Amino acid sequence: MKNITVDVIIGPPCAEALRTMGTLGALYQKPVLGWGFVSQSDLSDISRFPYLVTVLPTSQTLGYASSKLLEIYKWNKIALLYYKSDINYCAGVVNDVESTLNDPTLYPVQIVMKSEIDANDNATSNGVLTAIKSRARVVLWCAQLGSEKRDYMIRISQLGLDTSEYVHVMLSMRSIGFGVQTFVGKTTFKQSGLTPVWESFSNVSDGLEGLAKQGASKVLVVDLNSEVKDKNYLQYMQKNMLNYVRSPMNCVTIECTNATASGMGAYARHLFDVVYLYGLALTNTNSTSPGVFDDMSRLIPQMVTSFDGMTGQVAINENLTRMPLYQVYGLDETFEQVSLMNLSFVNGTTRVSLAYQNESTSVWHFWNGIRPLATPICGFLGKSCPVPFWEQYRILIFVAAGLIILVTTTNIICVGCMIKNRREEQARINSEWQVPFVKLREIEKKRTGNSKRSLQSGPSNITDDSRMSTGSEFCENYTIMMYEKEMVLTMKYQYMNLTKANMERFVKLRKLEHENLNKFIGLSIDSSLFISVTKLCSRGSLQDILSRGNFSMDYFFMFCIIRDIAEGMEYLHKSFLRLHGNLRSATCLVNDSWQVKLAEFGLDNLLEEITPTKKRLLWAAPEVLRGSLTISQMEPSADVFSFATIASEILTKKEAWDLQERKEAYDEIIYIVKKGGSFPMRPDIITDVPDVNPALIALVKDCWSEAPEDRPCSENICSQLRDMMPKTKSNLMDHVFNMLEEYTSTLEVEVEERTKELTLEKKKADILLSRMLPKQVAERLKAGQTVEPEGFDSVTVFFSDVVKFTILASKCSPFQVVNLLNDLYSNFDTIIEEHGVYKVESIGDGYLCVSGLPTRNGYAHIKQIVDMSLRFMEYCRNFKIPHLPGERVELRIGVNSGPCVAGVVGLSMPRYCLFGDTVNTASRMESNGKPSLIHMSGAAHTLLTSHYPHQYETNSRGEVIIKGKGVMETFWVLGRAGEVEPSISNRSTPPVTHERWPSKPATPPKEPTPEPRSLSSHGSRPSSKSINNNNNNYNDPLYRQYKMDSLKVI
Repeated sequence: MKNITVDVIIGPPCAEALRTMGTLGALYQKPVLGWGFVSQSDLSDISRFPYLVTVLPTSQTLGYASSKLLEIYKWNKIALLYYKSDINYCAGVVNDVESTLNDPTLYPVQIVMKSEIDANDNATSNGVLTAIKSRARVVLWCAQLGSEKRDYMIRISQLGLDTSEYVHVMLSMRSIGFGVQTFVGKTTFKQSGLTPVWESFSNVSDGLEGLAKQGASKVLVVDLNSEVKDKNYLQYMQKNMLNYVRSPMNCVTIECTNATASGMGAYARHLFDVVYLYGLALTNTNSTSPGVFDDMSRLIPQMVTSFDGMTGQVAINENLTRMPLYQVYGLDETFEQVSLMNLSFVNGTTRVSLAYQNESTSVWHFWNGIRPLATPICGFLGKSCPVPFWEQYRILIFVAAGLIILVTTTNIICVGCMIKNRREEQARINSEWQVPFVKLREIEKKRTGNSKRSLQSGPSNITDDSRMSTGSEFCENYTIMMYEKEMVLTMKYQYMNLTKANMERFVKLRKLEHENLNKFIGLSIDSSLFISVTKLCSRGSLQDILSRGNFSMDYFFMFCIIRDIAEGMEYLHKSFLRLHGNLRSATCLVNDSWQVKLAEFGLDNLLEEITPTKKRLLWAAPEVLRGSLTISQMEPSADVFSFATIASEILTKKEAWDLQERKEAYDEIIYIVKKGGSFPMRPDIITDVPDVNPALIALVKDCWSEAPEDRPCSENICSQLRDMMPKTKSNLMDHVFNMLEEYTSTLEVEVEERTKELTLEKKKADILLSRMLPKQVAERLKAGQTVEPEGFDSVTVFFSDVVKFTILASKCSPFQVVNLLNDLYSNFDTIIEEHGVYKVESIGDGYLCVSGLPTRNGYAHIKQIVDMSLRFMEYCRNFKIPHLPGERVELRIGVNSGPCVAGVVGLSMPRYCLFGDTVNTASRMESNGKPSLIHMSGAAHTLLTSHYPHQYETNSRGEVIIKGKGVMETFWVLGRAGEVEPSISNRSTPPVTHERWPSKPATPPKEPTPEPRSLSSHGSRPSSKSINNNNNNYNDPLYRQYKMDSLKVI
């Protein structure tokens, strides 16, 4: 190819060699035309072989065609056979078919056997075919040569594989079907012009044509379309193929002169089509320039074309392979080849076009008109045949027959029983509306006073032992009675003879069920009067509710009531009753759920015991008044007029026509309505309810039009009311619940606020009470418990008094005195809280405190009282009187420690009081003290110095005569250790001398000599010598400051 100028490569006719030539053609850019045994799928790879053109499709498409055929005939178990050859053509075809059938996206097929047949090895070939008998009944097979095809047909006839159970599908891609290409003078097929394959390939018969023909009758062929239009040229080509050494071909090569073939080659027609395709491509280039023939970009696109060749219709696709058009061939009764179906490929899917209408006669006439099964009924070995029906199901037949007889008998009995029960049930239903009079009991009037239920109350539980007097519940002639332990509403009618039609009417009345109709229970006809029994609506009638005038309704409440009346009226208009005929606010009853239910319907054939009043005519339509029509003569439009009158009552919350505010009497109103006119008289709709929908008022006015035909029907009324329904609300009970929830939420907030206020006030009261009484005592008193007196072993009592308070108060107004004491004691209270001391009381300028009770604190009470006293003194030194800046407030403090009893005294104004000598002594310490000094008893001093040493400075005052106690040694508390000025700490308090209580003549005082004093942990105190030395006290500064000689005994 490199050294010789080549325009085109035709062949070779085998796949392996063609792959090599296709690669070289791609390398040297030469067209390669494939023919012969070149159907492998890899040869269609245009990216690998861009210039390789074949006139045969790939064998993979044959697999798709085979899968579709198996799917059509529902064959799911097959065997694959192929003949052995040197070029392995059939092996490649079968491999491609097998891989296609194993595609999970296609029809599932089980390949039970795949084997090779060697035409030269009879034993092996017969063994393979014999093995098929036990494995498959559908065989897909492939043969390369016509002799192999004829050999297969002879073998299946000889081995018994030609029965009606077997079908052999020959896979071919040579466009010859059942024919062979031979020039021997045999008969030919009309369709393809080829010789049948069962004919002998020589002029002398071999005697096997019959066997081959018998085998061919059980064969179907899947092949390319083999219909040749120019059959005369095909015959000419077959007969004159051996004359290639003559004119016009004049082949003189050794191969031609030595050829011994007796017929045309297997793929001679494909070679013809390849050459014709190349010539057609050259013609389509419209050029004779050699350069154009070598330009693959121009030549190869011309190969994508179609023409009628010697192998049928040839169409080359974009992959440069032949577009397959498979046909399934069979033989008719005359053994003429016929096409059974066409299999084409469009966009990757297989399309089937059947050429027959009756499958059994067109396809399976050699199979006795029955399509072979993939698995025989009796199995492959004939041992699984189904048992005859009678033998298999004989016992079941007898059992089934017995059951049928039994079931039939049972059904007859059941039908008879059902008819009987139905008649009894019908009789029961017919009598169900009859209420025995003995079962109706009047309610005992055990309760007096308020006999009516509150309209705002819910349902009450009423038992046999507790009855309510309900005679005045309704404005109408209703009576509440007991029926089967339930309260019912009854009404009396005059006795009359009932017809069958009347009884049937009562049966229908009892079956009427609607949420806006009051349930009709029945009629008592076994007494002197007829008594109708209906469900009790405990809230009374709408007329009762409006007449009381003690119930407020918002717009939605009104709307729901009007809607309930309209829906009940609509249901009656669509029922067998056709209308209500007596629609009034008195016949609109209200149950516990505030749902309106219409009553007194369907009983117009009964006459009431008491003659109805003319006042009922206030709700009647004008045409009813004019004609004095009975209910049976009325039209539904009369109910619509009555509905409008009831709606006006609801909107105005007043009785019909508001007779109390009108000057006309009801007789006059009835006359005016009956008279009519251009401007007929109608009730006034003046409502005080806000947000009333104007459309509702307009609807009410339309409903009481003078002309009945101008009034809307009940269905139209309900439709308009549904359109007026507020979108945010669904029904009345939800609305009521929402109102309750809003009220509950508001109430919760209000309760929470009131609770906070109560808690705050309680806290204030507790604080105030805790200031009056100790916390523990106050808690017990609040709990209602008594407070027993309690004794305490060791407490410290504090008394204080403002010095010269009377003189100071005389210089102030009363308000100034109050403000002075308030400022002073408020800060004292703060100091008390800081030291954990309990303030017992303050009277005027006096102040009483205690520590160690009511909470025991060991011996800390002395320290708390002393610290508090020092803070009091410190505060007074710095305290200034606003209106008397020149004056100074001084305290006199007395402290004593010891046992004490505390308890609550009084009931109306209880006081927590202290009792005991300790309190009296503390009071004496205060009254015998000095201004700006803390006077302490000896017991308190001992307690302070023993438990808190080195913390305070004290000074002995000496012995003092205390009223009721005698002579006591007392002490001054000067301050905390380290905080007292030396001039103060070194001063001693003189004891009581004989100068004040003389027993001996006084001697003139001598100049005292300083005596060393020891500073103890509790401060400084005079020695015993100084105490006994009376002469030393005269010159003592503290003695002179406080003028102890002027002390009086109290």
